[in-house]
Amino acid sequence: MREFQLDIAVGRIHGLRQGEPGQPRVLALHGWLDNAASFVPLAAHLPGLDLVAVDLPGHGRSAHLPPGADYSFAGALHSVLDITDALDWERFALLGHSMGAGIASLLAAACPQRVARLVAIEALGALPEQEENTVARLRDAVATGRTLGGKRLRMFTELDTPVRARTLARTGAIGEAAARLLVERGVREVEAGDGRRGWVWSSDPRLTLPTLVRMTPGQVRALIRGIECPTRVIHADPPQPYLPEPMRSAHAALLPDGELYVLPGGHHLHMEQPAAVAAAIGDFLHASPAG
Repeated sequence: MREFQLDIAVGRIHGLRQGEPGQPRVLALHGWLDNAASFVPLAAHLPGLDLVAVDLPGHGRSAHLPPGADYSFAGALHSVLDITDALDWERFALLGHSMGAGIASLLAAACPQRVARLVAIEALGALPEQEENTVARLRDAVATGRTLGGKRLRMFTELDTPVRARTLARTGAIGEAAARLLVERGVREVEAGDGRRGWVWSSDPRLTLPTLVRMTPGQVRALIRGIECPTRVIHADPPQPYLPEPMRSAHAALLPDGELYVLPGGHHLHMEQPAAVAAAIGDFLHASPAG
C-alpha cells in the first residue's frame, strides 16, 4: 500500500492506498488507538479494489481534533464524509474493524444513498449502555477529562517496549508482528530536553477518555435495523467480553440484508488471519461502485 494524504476541515489526514481509480471503491476504518496499518495484512489478499485505509483524526499520522472537541462515533461521521468528499467519492463501500466498524455502521444508517456495502469486523452498531448508567458515565467522563491536561507523554528510547505494550493492550492482545505494524505507524520521533532521542505515541491522549454518552440498547437495535445496504459481519471466536453472545449474533440478525461469519481467532483476526478473513469477504466488495 502506498502513502497518501489529503486535507479536510479538521486538518491533514494520512493513510495508505492500493489499487487504481476505476476499481470498486472501499474506505477502510480502523479500530480504537489503531491506524491505517491495521489493514496492511488484509489488503494483500484483496486485489482489484481501490482500497483506501485512513488514519482517523487523532490516530496514526493524522491531525488531532481541536481543543475542546470530543472524540465520538457520531462526531466521526462528518470527518469520514469529508474524507470521501475529498476523494471525490459519491458512493462507496465501507470496511471497518472494531471502532471503525461502529463508525461505518452509523454512516451506513445515516447516509444510505452513499454507502453501497458494508463489511463490519468485530463490531456492529455501537456499544450499548443501560439508561440507569447514563449520569454516572457522564460524571466520570467529565471529571476524567478535566484532569488530562498537562500530562507529559512517555518517551521510549527503543520500539520494543511499545510493541510489547501493544501486544497486551486491553483492546485485544495481538502478536508481535501485528503490534509492530501498528506501533511503527502510531509513534513519532522526538528529542528530549537533555538531547536524547526517542519516540512517543502520536495518537491524541483524549482518545483514552471515557465516552461521554452511549446509545441505549434500544437505540443500537434501531440503528442496526436502519442499515439498508448489503452487510457482511465477521466476528472472532471466542467473543470479546464487551460484545458477548448471544447479543452480537442477535444484533447481526437485525440487519435487513446481512450475513454473519464467525471465524476462530482474536479481536485483530483481520491482521493475524488475513487469508481467512479475505475468504469470508470473498467478492462481496467487488460489487461496490467503481471510480
